[in-house]
Amino acid sequence: MNLFEVRLQKYINDVEKDMKALFEDKELYLSETLLESIKYSLFSGGKRLRPILSRAVAEMLDGDTASARMAGAAIEMIHTYSLIHDDLPSMDNDDYRRGKLTNHRVFGSGMAILAGDGLLTYAFYVLSRLPLPAEKVVKIVELISASAGIQGMVGGQALDLGAENREIGLEEMKKIHRAKTGALFRASILSGAYCSELSEEEFLALDRFAEKLGLTFQIVDDILDVVGDEEKLGKETGSDAKSNKATYPSLLGLEAAKEEAERNAREAKEELKVFGEKASFLIELMDFIVVRQF
Repeated sequence: MNLFEVRLQKYINDVEKDMKALFEDKELYLSETLLESIKYSLFSGGKRLRPILSRAVAEMLDGDTASARMAGAAIEMIHTYSLIHDDLPSMDNDDYRRGKLTNHRVFGSGMAILAGDGLLTYAFYVLSRLPLPAEKVVKIVELISASAGIQGMVGGQALDLGAENREIGLEEMKKIHRAKTGALFRASILSGAYCSELSEEEFLALDRFAEKLGLTFQIVDDILDVVGDEEKLGKETGSDAKSNKATYPSLLGLEAAKEEAERNAREAKEELKVFGEKASFLIELMDFIVVRQF
């Protein structure tokens, strides 16, 4: 492994440790089955990009890395809740996630819904206890709640459901993806910024970087749903086509979609120039997202 891969793996391992520490106290839970359901999905693997981004940004800015790691763990819980609910029969009706049966296939739809609800609410409990000045905690809670809710991920999911089985254009699809996928990436990056001290110029550069990263990730995700390896992805490919969802490959064509991903990645990396060499990990992470083969 090269230095980037070593650092990335260390971050992934640390995310696992951070989240396991948050679930060690069994007295917090009334139901052992609920706890099993939560852990089943939360510790089923995954890229852990969101908490990695929170930490990497804080480290780049010489900020409070411990708080950024906690905020990132909370965001990963919110992300996992969204996957559990997204897989439900009333949503995407998926049988597999990360190579394992989806939560509702193991624990039933009712318990899967409660597991998602539990992860979402516990995430904000964790955020409320960040060891930061109160005004920074409020900023982070405001950012993440807006990004996860009706202004962000949930709103994007609603738009996505409404777009099934009808033709939509590129701009409408981008609007869906900025909310459904991009909002939590933005929350991850900016929560790391809020755990640090930075100038307005640096903050705005990170905000623009976050938008480009979210779009890049979604384009690559759409491409992998067409050409990806099911074994590596851990889920069935071709699900977007079966649901009649508009994707970048379906609207632009596969090659043009790849070019769009590469263009967005280049523009994202340009936004990081203000940070100089300190941004090297984030720049390599963008390259990793574009060529990922999960």
